[in-house]
Amino acid sequence: MPLYETVLIARQDMTPAQVDELATSIEKIITDGEGKVQKTDNWGLRSLAYRINKNKKGYYVLFNIECPAPTMLEAERLIRLNEDILRYQTLRVEEFIDETAERKERQEKEAA
Repeated sequence: MPLYETVLIARQDMTPAQVDELATSIEKIITDGEGKVQKTDNWGLRSLAYRINKNKKGYYVLFNIECPAPTMLEAERLIRLNEDILRYQTLRVEEFIDETAERKERQEKEAA
């Protein structure tokens, strides 16, 4: 099955519990479509580079998803319809990258 990375930005006036609920609803869409979410990473409230719909900040959430293409299309359609999501981007990847392992390698090189 294809692998996808999806990052979305939710409105700043949502509570962290609402953002978690939003992430859970997207996970449910994927699992109902015979896919699975490998990892969900909530980056929290961050400043945006520019204003989007009068918002200066947004909650960032990263998903590592393994699912068929029609399931991903349906998930993107529902993300576009959700008014709480300011922006999203989905990329098809060959493999998921473990960012923590890369950070540790960089720190070891800098220390040496």
